[in-house]
Amino acid sequence: MNHLQSFLIALQFLSIIPIRLSEPVKPENIGSSILYYPLVGLIIAAILLAANYALNNQTSWVSASLLLTLWVVLTGGLHLDGLADSVDAWLGGLGDKDKTLLIMKDPTSGPIAIATLVLILLLKFIMLSQLIEQQDWLSIVFAVVLARTAMPLLLITTPYVRQGGIATLLVSNIPHYNTRIMLSVVALITLLVSGFLLLACTFILFLLLRYGMEKRLGGTTGDTAGAMVELLETAVLIIAVIL
Repeated sequence: MNHLQSFLIALQFLSIIPIRLSEPVKPENIGSSILYYPLVGLIIAAILLAANYALNNQTSWVSASLLLTLWVVLTGGLHLDGLADSVDAWLGGLGDKDKTLLIMKDPTSGPIAIATLVLILLLKFIMLSQLIEQQDWLSIVFAVVLARTAMPLLLITTPYVRQGGIATLLVSNIPHYNTRIMLSVVALITLLVSGFLLLACTFILFLLLRYGMEKRLGGTTGDTAGAMVELLETAVLIIAVIL
């Protein structure tokens, strides 16, 4: 396994940071890229905090609005797109698996998807402004990192139901043992640094989202995984502010 290539694949997939892969991409390296999702989250968080430091003479609202814009740009709106598609499909699918999957493939977004994106971004903006005012940088870091750590957990515990989807090659080559070790390390760090409450609340929400996916679809797709990232990011920010 080429660890550098696996890391670069993860960075290329989860961000718009320009990456060129000079060597032929091997399936096992695509699968192993999942081990580096938390690290990519940490890099994104570090860029956000560096940008906030550069803006430290601005009000928390100004900083929060610029940081949120940078956050969306850095990720290329990847997970927001998954959230929009999932919301449209969940309501339009009327409880039917095949109809839900079909609607997810539609590139257009309905009013409920747009409203959901506005609400999510509004919540993130308000929570970010509060955390910046409180100088609670760790909560911002954990919001980004834990949401991306949840993706490997979802993919090793939940069937992937869209054959030929973007994650098919990834899922079929995941190193399950190493992924469990990575998940345990991230959980332990979170527990030691941020305490039990944040980790427990994040995990409970993960279980609820996973249950919803299995009940409706019998598993997950790339879109629902992306939706989960956005919802977990927002939830961690809210938890950090109100608890």
